[in-house]
Amino acid sequence: MAAQAALSEKDKQFREFSLSAPMWRVVLHVGTPLALYQSLTQLFKILDSMMASHISASAVSTISYLSQLELTLSALGGGLAIGASIKVSEAYGAGDFELVKKRVSSLFALCAIVAAILLGILFPFAPQFLRLAGTPEEFLADGISYFRLDLIGLAIIFFNNVYIAIERARGNSKRILRLNMAVIGVKLTLTALFVYVLQMGIHMIAAATIVSQSVMLACAVFFMHQPGNAFGFSFSSISLTRNVIRPMLILSGPVVVEKAAFSLGKVFVNSMSTMYGALTVGALGISNNIGGISTTPQTGFQDGSSALISQNLGAGKPERAIQAFVWTAIINTVVSSILMAFNIIFLDQITWLFAGNDRSFQQTIISIYRYEAMGAVPLGINSSVLALLYGFGRTKITLFINFCRVFVFRVPVLWGLQHFTSLGSESVGIVMAVSNISVGVLACIIGSIEICKICREYNISLARSLRLKQA
Repeated sequence: MAAQAALSEKDKQFREFSLSAPMWRVVLHVGTPLALYQSLTQLFKILDSMMASHISASAVSTISYLSQLELTLSALGGGLAIGASIKVSEAYGAGDFELVKKRVSSLFALCAIVAAILLGILFPFAPQFLRLAGTPEEFLADGISYFRLDLIGLAIIFFNNVYIAIERARGNSKRILRLNMAVIGVKLTLTALFVYVLQMGIHMIAAATIVSQSVMLACAVFFMHQPGNAFGFSFSSISLTRNVIRPMLILSGPVVVEKAAFSLGKVFVNSMSTMYGALTVGALGISNNIGGISTTPQTGFQDGSSALISQNLGAGKPERAIQAFVWTAIINTVVSSILMAFNIIFLDQITWLFAGNDRSFQQTIISIYRYEAMGAVPLGINSSVLALLYGFGRTKITLFINFCRVFVFRVPVLWGLQHFTSLGSESVGIVMAVSNISVGVLACIIGSIEICKICREYNISLARSLRLKQA
C-alpha cells in the first residue's frame, strides 16, 4: 500500500505563489538562488582548475578533457532528473499529490538502476573506454585512476541531481544554494589539502569530489525522509507501472540523448583540437570555464523557469507559463551582458590565475575566449527558449536544437577550418562563436514558431500572453 501524500504548509504557500503572484517576482524568487547555485558551481570548477594547475599544465588539460567525458555520462542522470521533474512539477501544479509522491519515489529508484549499470560496465573497463573515446595517451597515465574515482562521484551526483530537481520543483531553491555552498566548502578545503599540503596527484581531486558530494547525499536522505509529505521518498510509493514512469521516461529520453550528444560533441571537439597540441585542449577548457561565468546563471533561471512553466501549465494557466518564458529571456539577456562585459574587462587578470607565468598558455586562452564571449547573449536567448520547451514537454525539439549546436554548427565548422585554413589554435575560438551565435538564432526561430503553436493549441491570445504586466 502506497504511503499517504499531502503538502506541508510551506509547499502549499509556494504553490499559491507560483500560480498567482506577479510572474517577474516568481521568476526572480525561484531563479536567483538557482543562478547563484550554478555560478558557485562554475566558480568551484574554476578554482578546481587553478589548484590542478599547481600540479602541472598537463594536469589541467587532463582534467579539462576528462570533464567532458564525465558530462557525457552525467547526462544519463541529469537528463532523467530534468525530464522527470517536469512531470513532478506538472502533477504538483495540477494538485495530484499522490501522483507527485509516486513519481518522486520512482524517480529515485530509476536513478539507482542507472547508477548501478554505469558503475558495473565502466569501472572495470575504464582504460578501454578512455581509449575508445580518443583520449590522448599522455592523459592516460594519471587519467585512469582519476576517471575511476570520478565514476563513483558521478553515481552519487546522479542521486543529488534528482534531489535538487525535486527541491526545485517545490520552490526550495534557497536550500539548494545553501547545500551547494556546503559542498563547495568541503570540496575546496579537501582539494587544497591534497594538492598544496600533501602534494598529491589529480586522482585525489576526484576523491575530494566523492567526499563533498556525499555530504549533499546525506542531507538529501535526511530531508527526503518525510513519510506523509508528497515530496518525501517512500519505498511503498515506488511504482514502475506504465502510467507513473512512462510520461517521465518519454520526456527524459530526448533530454538524456540531447545532453549526452552535446557533451560527446564537445569530446569530439577536444579530440580534434589535439592537433594544435595538448595545451590547446586545456586552454579551450579554461575558456569554457571563463565563459561559464556569464552563461551558468542562465542555466539557473532556465531550470527554475521550466519548473514554473510546467506547474502553471498543470494548473491550466498557459498564459502565465508563456509570461515566465518572457521574463526569463529578459533577465538572462541583462545578466549575461553584464557578466560578459566583466570577463572582457578583467580578462588578463582572470587568465593569469590559470596560466601563471606561462605567457604563451595565457595568450592561447585569451585568443579563444575573445571569440567565445560573442555567444554570451545568444546563449541566454537559447537557454530561455529551452526553458519554455522543457516546461511544455517539447523535449524532442530541445534535442534537435542542441544536436545542431554541436554537430551542425561546431564539429563541421572546426573540420573545415582545420582543412581549409591555417588559423591554428584560434580556430577553436572561432568555432565557439559560430556555434553559440547560430544556436541563439535557431532558438529564436523555433521559439517564435512554438509560441504561436501553443497559443493556437490552448486557444489563448498571443499578444496577451506576451504582455509583461500581470493581469
